[in-house]
Amino acid sequence: MSLLSQVYDIAYNPRNTKWIAPLLLVADAALCGLIIDKVAYTEIDWTAYMQQIEIYLKGERDYKNIVGGTGPLVYPGAHVWIYKQLYRLTDQGRDIQRAQYIFALVYLGTLAIVFQCYRKAKVPPYVFPLLILSKRLHSIFMLRCFNDCFAVLGLWAAIYCYQRNQWHLGSFFYTTGLNVKMSLLLPLPAMGILMVQALGSREAMTQAMIIFQVSILFGYPFRKQSFSYFGRAFEFTRAFFYKWTVNWRFISEETFLSKPFALSLLAVHAGLLLFFAYTRWIKPSKRTPRQFLKLVLPAREPRDQDIMTKRITPEFIMTTILTATTIGMLCARSLHYQFFAYIAWATPFLLWKAGFHPVVQYALWGAQEWAWNMYPSTPISSATVVGVLAVTVAGAWWGTRNEFEGATKGIIEEEHEHAE
Repeated sequence: MSLLSQVYDIAYNPRNTKWIAPLLLVADAALCGLIIDKVAYTEIDWTAYMQQIEIYLKGERDYKNIVGGTGPLVYPGAHVWIYKQLYRLTDQGRDIQRAQYIFALVYLGTLAIVFQCYRKAKVPPYVFPLLILSKRLHSIFMLRCFNDCFAVLGLWAAIYCYQRNQWHLGSFFYTTGLNVKMSLLLPLPAMGILMVQALGSREAMTQAMIIFQVSILFGYPFRKQSFSYFGRAFEFTRAFFYKWTVNWRFISEETFLSKPFALSLLAVHAGLLLFFAYTRWIKPSKRTPRQFLKLVLPAREPRDQDIMTKRITPEFIMTTILTATTIGMLCARSLHYQFFAYIAWATPFLLWKAGFHPVVQYALWGAQEWAWNMYPSTPISSATVVGVLAVTVAGAWWGTRNEFEGATKGIIEEEHEHAE
C-alpha cells in the first residue's frame, strides 16, 4: 500500500477510530489541564448556583424563595441534586479550581461517549478532530461550569444507550438531562417517532412512563410546593433580553421582542419537525404518514415489527435525535453562549451526513466556531450562527434523501392486493 493510500485509509476508514479516538481523548485531557492552569476562570452563574443550593440545604423547598445573585432558581430537580453534590465537593462552592477539574472530568466523560456514538454510526476518522477543537466548548465546561454540561452528558449517554438497544437506561439518562435543563425537550418528538418504530407503541408508552416517573422522582423533594416547582422549573414564558442573544443580533430589538416574531419561530419549528417526520423520520416503518399514525395506537403489534426494528440503526438514531435538536436551536427564541454545548458535537456529524466535501465540512465548522466565539455578538456573527444551523439542517435533509428509498411502495401495493 502506497503512502497516499495509507493516509487515505487513516482518514476515511471507520475502523481506524478504534485507536484514533483514545489518542484524541488523551490529547484533549492534556489540553483541559492547560486551560484550567493557564486561562482565568470567568464567574457567571456558579456563585448563584451555590447561593441557591445553600438556601435549599437550609430547608427551603418553595422555588419562589430559592434565589441567588442572578435571580430565582429556574432549573428542575436534577440540577438541584447535582449542584448539591458539587456544593459539598468544593467547600461550599469556594474551591473553584476543584470545580473546574470536576467539570473537566464531565467534559472528558461526555467526549468519550460522543466518540463511541460516532463509532457506532461508522463516522470516518477525519471528522473526529472537530470534536476536540472547539474553544467555546472548552470554555463552557472548564471556565464557566454551566449546568448545560450535565444536560449534554445526559443527552449523549441516552443516544449511546439507544444505539446499543438499551432503551430503559437511555430514557433514564435522557430524563436526568431533561431535569437539569428543559433544552432537552427539543429532541423529544423525534425520540417518540424512533421508539414507536424500534419498540412498538406499547413499549414506546413504557418509555414515556419512565420519563414521566423519573421526572416526578427528581421533583419529589418539592412535592409540598409543587405548583411553585413546576411553575419555575418548567416555565415557558420567560423573558428574553436582546443584549444576550447570540443568534438574532442581525434583526432589530423591536422585532426581536415582538410577539409575531416569537410566533413565527414557533410555526417554523413545528413545520420543520412535521416536514422531517413525514419525509425522513418515519421512513423505516415503510408507511405513509397516515399509515404511520395507526402504529401509534397501542393496539396489536404490526406483523413487520421485527423487520422495522432492524431498520433503526445506530446511525439513524443519532441522525434523527441530533437533527431534531439542531432544528430546535435554529428556531430558538434566543440562544445564549452556553447553548453551544448542544450544537458543538452535533454539527460535525450532521455535516458529514449532509454529504459535504470534507473541506466544506471544516469550513462550515470553522465559521460556526468563529461566530460563537465573538463576544459580544454582532449582526455578522449572529447571521453566521443562524446560517450555519440552517445549512446543517438543510444538508441533513438532503443527505438522507436516498435512505429507505421507495419506502412506502410495498405497503401501498399490499393494501391494493387485499382490497381486490
